[in-house]
Amino acid sequence: MDYIIDSTKDNLNSIGGLAFIGKIFEKIGFGVDSANISHPAILKSIAGLFVQGRAHFEEIRLFRNNNFFKNSLDLDYVPAAETIRLYMEKMILEEDQVNNHITESNIELLKKQDFTQIVIENNSYLPVDIDTSPFDNSKSKKEGVSRTYKKFDGFHPIFSYIGNEGYMLNCELREGKQHCQNGTPDFLKRTNDIIAKLKTSAPILFRLDGGNDAKETLRVLNKSGHFFIVKRNLRKELREYWLSVAKAESENIYRNDKKIIYTGYHTGKTPGNDPDFPLIDVIYKVTEIIKDENGNALLFPEIKVETYWTNLYERPENIIELYHQHGTSEQFHSELKSDMNFERLPSGKFIVNSMLLQVAMICFNTLRFIGQTALKQKKSLPYKTKVIRKRLRKIIDDLIRVAIKIVRHAGSIKIKLWENNPWLECFKKVYQVCCNL
Repeated sequence: MDYIIDSTKDNLNSIGGLAFIGKIFEKIGFGVDSANISHPAILKSIAGLFVQGRAHFEEIRLFRNNNFFKNSLDLDYVPAAETIRLYMEKMILEEDQVNNHITESNIELLKKQDFTQIVIENNSYLPVDIDTSPFDNSKSKKEGVSRTYKKFDGFHPIFSYIGNEGYMLNCELREGKQHCQNGTPDFLKRTNDIIAKLKTSAPILFRLDGGNDAKETLRVLNKSGHFFIVKRNLRKELREYWLSVAKAESENIYRNDKKIIYTGYHTGKTPGNDPDFPLIDVIYKVTEIIKDENGNALLFPEIKVETYWTNLYERPENIIELYHQHGTSEQFHSELKSDMNFERLPSGKFIVNSMLLQVAMICFNTLRFIGQTALKQKKSLPYKTKVIRKRLRKIIDDLIRVAIKIVRHAGSIKIKLWENNPWLECFKKVYQVCCNL
């Protein structure tokens, strides 16, 4: 079919979901004039781009004359790209105030969430996953860009997420060459302070990978009063040693014709063999492979070892499974980097990019809240689903980039969606929830 392309004077927009965004920002006090920073409206303007998956200052040009963008975010005007860049660089002098404002707004948003817990054998835990994820910024000369462990040039930020939904608790931009353990104890302390302000009643379970197997990290975790699982780095420990421990101590043994798997507790170890450090239980899983894939017997069995520091009182196989679920946090990184398109950072200055990462955290959680709210409107969803988390890209596509018509009548403003839009009823209910936050 051939179409004729023409224009209209009707007030049309393709970003109807900004109605949710502006209302949520209003309720959590993000970017308000009373914030203790000089240009809060600049942060909201940037956030208005980030929630659409737009991560470059220049894209604000698309909305300079868009009243819906301006009104939804309660802006006096939509700044130019050059203004955003200039004011963000001016805010370098008030980095601490900016980060504190964003953190407080984020806490207000997280207080309004119902986090999904992990339930295992009638015990429930609220997971807090901490991990780093390199940002590829190759072929750029931005401050802080250097070689990452992934063998590309970029940044190496650290993140903490809470709940099965993956709300972001905290984040910190780091240089690409920085080791994941460097600065992690302080990051853990700040994360603990945020958790304390949330006043959650469920027991917290921290999960960290082997890069954070260090006395300093375990000391913070041990003093936090929360549960934790940290994968151990075997370093110079012999696999044969752990096989002998498993054979001597394990009561949980699985075997078939190709391998034998031992799981159990081992006590008497301390991080770094420090005699002054309290003893921490070690969970082990030792696999002795006696035949190859073709069923040929091996002259010397192959030994695979996994060990974990923990203070949990669960069966070893349950603790190992709880740790393996930590891998879900990789999906959260992907949603930030791919779904929100927030990997190649827009500024050449490290501190500006650090503040922008904090803004991205607010946007990440705002989109997550909209998605989880939509999933709760089961009767209004246009299709049946059993997922517990809606990906950010689907939220942006289904509920943010929604075609609307703006109608002004009798002193009121109406947002009109196409009457056959499958998301119409869900859109209405999500907006109602946002207004009642």
